[in-house]
Amino acid sequence: MAALEPIRLIQGDDEFLAERAAADFVKAVRAELPEGETPPAVNRISGGDLTAGAFAELTSPTLFGGAVVGIIESGQDVDKDLAAAVLAFAKQPAPGIYLAVCHNGGNKGKALAEGLKKLDVEVVRVSKIKRQPDRVAFVRGELRDAGASPRSASAEIADTIIQAVGSDLRELASACAQLVADTDGKITQESVAQYYSGRAEVTGFAVADATIAGDTAEALGSLRWAMQVGVDAVPIADALAMAVRNLSRVAAERGGAAQLAGQLGMAPWQIEKARKQARNWTADALAEAMRVCARLNGEVKGGADDRGWALEHAILEITRLSAAGKGSRV
Repeated sequence: MAALEPIRLIQGDDEFLAERAAADFVKAVRAELPEGETPPAVNRISGGDLTAGAFAELTSPTLFGGAVVGIIESGQDVDKDLAAAVLAFAKQPAPGIYLAVCHNGGNKGKALAEGLKKLDVEVVRVSKIKRQPDRVAFVRGELRDAGASPRSASAEIADTIIQAVGSDLRELASACAQLVADTDGKITQESVAQYYSGRAEVTGFAVADATIAGDTAEALGSLRWAMQVGVDAVPIADALAMAVRNLSRVAAERGGAAQLAGQLGMAPWQIEKARKQARNWTADALAEAMRVCARLNGEVKGGADDRGWALEHAILEITRLSAAGKGSRV
């Protein structure tokens, strides 16, 4: 195993992932120490509060010896002169002193981040997760790390958890740990629904699933709950459009899900899910649903006086189209 590098740059704009990366650095230092040695002292400071004296204290041995871990949070706020001091230390770190610099990846304080990279320090990326496939991968990793069974760490279970909990990574990580602990690692879609009943509507995906399934009561109930807890109309409309678009994309394609994944830019499980949903749709109904979603997009982005009514009206139209297609296949 390679020796732990004493300097680490944690770069990205996701606060939760940055906190976790810093905690992982501390764990790595502890693991590096000989058995029985005193645990490292951990000192933290915000970049905006860093002074010459504070940096000297951050990177100085303790009175009792032992390793020291210094963590500079919000490194983009470090003063220019102090950034030079940090880089000078990073060139020749003192024995037993470990330093992690967290930087949000923006242009502010960029010289510090770029200077550390030029020194070839270890870099951990912690940018916000914006794509649904990446969010699914994150949840699957959390489930595996928490001890879930292989079947419980599937993409389908991960997608169900995201629909139930939302997109906040901190909440998703907590939910994964809780679900694994409470189910002995054997998580099902039913157990997720049981634990998070009433929250699945928050992301808008549950609204979309009920809508394209033709379940008017469930779709409208989910929509009203989402609006009640403050979910904006735009992501709900986007979820509807995505669901209809996915149906249209898989409807005309033949071949295995794995084969089509790269071609369609969708995960195999998404293709399988869309194919099951498409059984209740005709080609004409899908085309009309896409027109409804296009109109709704303009309405929720300023074209309607009542965005809630616009969503309800679109849901009623799309569920009617789905119901009309039952028994037919596209």
